Amino acid sequence: VWERVQKQYVDFLSDWRTDLGGGKNFHNGRGGTYDCIALMAYYGVCKDVTSLAEIEKMEGDLFLPSFRILSHFVNCNKPLFKKLMYRAFRNAKKQCDKWGDFKMNIAPFEKGKPLYYEFTQCPTAEFAAKHDLLEVMPALCNPDYTGMELIHARLVRKTTCSNGCRCDYTICGDCDPYVKEHPEYVDEHGYRRNR
Repeated sequence: VWERVQKQYVDFLSDWRTDLGGGKNFHNGRGGTYDCIALMAYYGVCKDVTSLAEIEKMEGDLFLPSFRILSHFVNCNKPLFKKLMYRAFRNAKKQCDKWGDFKMNIAPFEKGKPLYYEFTQCPTAEFAAKHDLLEVMPALCNPDYTGMELIHARLVRKTTCSNGCRCDYTICGDCDPYVKEHPEYVDEHGYRRNR
């Protein structure tokens, strides 16, 4: 099975970008987008014996360790951490512009308001669409919610690049009244979303 997964991964990358990950690209940590493609290779080979819940757990195991470390001291209800998050998002946009992978827009910082940024291009969603694997995308996108929850924040998202024209991120502290105005639900495809 492992050999089949590796062969599928190599086949996937034979006509795909090879400049998206590794130690030099910041997005999603070391490996980045390629981790998602590896999970899609695993899903494609093991579709009959795996589930999207398993894929989501594996994505969380790859994506969430840094958030678990931050959870010990970060609380996004505090203004300092919101400012630090905004700086991190501004840096992320610079990196996205440099790498030409994700197309990112970020709204100006407004004191007392949620933070907002969006992706209008996502290489993972593009890859999934190209290989008829969009059904896997909820498992790769949903851990974004868990990451925010670990740092006392909430993600409010209405659409992603895989089920719409952009992936919108409105982020506020978990005590912010904004969260109650936009209740979360799971749509028919398995995406965590907000109204």
